[in-house]
Amino acid sequence: MPQDVDTSSNAFVDRRNYTVTTPRPAVERRQFTNSHEGLSNEARELAVAIDEYKSQHRRRFITYEEMLAVIKELGYRRQ
Repeated sequence: MPQDVDTSSNAFVDRRNYTVTTPRPAVERRQFTNSHEGLSNEARELAVAIDEYKSQHRRRFITYEEMLAVIKELGYRRQ
C-alpha cells in the first residue's frame, strides 16, 4: 500500500548545515547523560575530568592512552 510522502523543500531540515541565519547551537547535544551519582569524590573528579576532555576534543569515546593522560593531569602517579 503506497504512503503519501511529503517531498517539499521544508520536509527535511539539515541541522548540520549551519549558516548565518541558523547559527550553531550554544550547547552540544549529547546522546548520553552524566551519571556521577553514587560515586566517591575521587571517582567523580575523574569522571568530570574525562567528560571535560571528551568535550574539549569532541570525542564520544577515548582511548586508554587518553584516559591515562587525564589521570596523570589530575596528579596521580604510580608508586
